[in-house]
Amino acid sequence: MTMTAILFVCLGNICRSPAAEGVLRHLAAQDPQFAGIHIESCGLGDWHIGQLPDLRMREVAKTRGLTLSSRAQRFRPSFFERFDYILAADRDVLNDLYQFARTSEQKTIIHLMTAFATNFKDEDVPDPYYSGDAGFELVLDMLEESCTGLLDHLRDLTKN
Repeated sequence: MTMTAILFVCLGNICRSPAAEGVLRHLAAQDPQFAGIHIESCGLGDWHIGQLPDLRMREVAKTRGLTLSSRAQRFRPSFFERFDYILAADRDVLNDLYQFARTSEQKTIIHLMTAFATNFKDEDVPDPYYSGDAGFELVLDMLEESCTGLLDHLRDLTKN
């Protein structure tokens, strides 16, 4: 497979997008076909630049065998040139990303994180920041299904 670059985007890059990054890294590491995949996450805001993901998200992820160790960064329009897929946590983030896009080609790489899911297809991934552990568990459930679907999509592309 040619190297594919994937970017996950949420508001602050401490809950949903780093969790998606961690889930996809974990799943991709289990398949040699995805050895060259490039995965990052970022946020629209700059409130948490340089910070690790939210401790609660890291702890819930750890119970699933996931390590979330990326540091928060802010979205930059230059990312449109670096990534093949830019995946937004929810419709508000999606609409903001469309505002950054300067061309129709750039808009075609923007999708919801759940675009490749089955049960959660095209649903917003809720921000768990103000919820309890159940909110973080739900986010990981949604992201695991979504990332599995994304890898299936990428496999299908290589078959054609």
